[in-house]
Amino acid sequence: MNQTKIIEFGGMNCVQLQAGGYTALIAPQVGSNVIRLHDDKNHVEFFRFSPENTLETLLQSAEVWGLPTLYLPNRFADGILKTSDAKYQLPVNEKAPYNNHIHGFLHKRTHTVTEHKADENCAWCKTEYLYDEKDEFFQYLPVKFKAEFLFTLSACGLEYEFKLTNLSDKQMPISVATHTTINSPFVDGAKQEDERLLAPIGKRWVLNERCLPTGEFIDLTSQDNEYKNGTRRPVLQNIDNEMYFAEHTEYNGENLYGIIAEDVKSKKKICYEVGEEYKFWIFWNDKGFNGYFCPEPMSAMIDAPNLDMPDAVTGYKELAPNESTTFHQHFFTIK
Repeated sequence: MNQTKIIEFGGMNCVQLQAGGYTALIAPQVGSNVIRLHDDKNHVEFFRFSPENTLETLLQSAEVWGLPTLYLPNRFADGILKTSDAKYQLPVNEKAPYNNHIHGFLHKRTHTVTEHKADENCAWCKTEYLYDEKDEFFQYLPVKFKAEFLFTLSACGLEYEFKLTNLSDKQMPISVATHTTINSPFVDGAKQEDERLLAPIGKRWVLNERCLPTGEFIDLTSQDNEYKNGTRRPVLQNIDNEMYFAEHTEYNGENLYGIIAEDVKSKKKICYEVGEEYKFWIFWNDKGFNGYFCPEPMSAMIDAPNLDMPDAVTGYKELAPNESTTFHQHFFTIK
């Protein structure tokens, strides 16, 4: 029976969705983070999760648990953000030698649950956040907007829509990412050494010592091509901000725009599809020995609005007043 309910977890109220053999746990107090997605039938733990987590634990390191949505994501050199009609000075919260602003604020805010229901087909939850003068970050980025989240759970897995609407009289910078934390191992009782990652990628972006793009992109090496042929081991080695153009591929006769993580022993797989509004992938695994890895889809390149490159290349865009844009993701198990 599909259902939703409010439960207490770690000192916070969360929305639990159950449908189609999956269970999801959404934490509005931690930026509408999906702190757990579990395939109850196939014993797959999609995201990095701990039953011991608390609200305080999650807020201290919200980027490395569950499915955190980042606005504005990744790095802005020296905290500077240039739009077509303004220049903003964001706080430099990544210390030397980087000296960047990193990851924005939305993933640590308390969001409002506007609806949670279920029917015979699925269970869903809607949350939202209104960003205005009440937010402490508004002093740095005085651009009012609304963020809306829709999570739909069914036998097809978890579908996720994220919508931004510009409520200001200024141009709103648009760069969005999820710092997606895939649990390792993600199959109950499996071994980390049996995990492989398939990711259709294009050319690789070169990053400098501050983890900022140099403006160069290069052909793939034999190691990069492990992503394309599905032999890349996503853990037990250090993967440190490897960034690529996203591409399509064919998997089992169907188009794939996303990644597939496989446990080669059990043949169980996580499929992670994204909408074409995500133009890039960056891969990171916290040095590789901490029980998770992050395939992060990004709509725009690191430091995109400040790069001397066309928006068509960097993925950067802006919303005019009253305009909206929506981002899509989909998670499911392949047996």
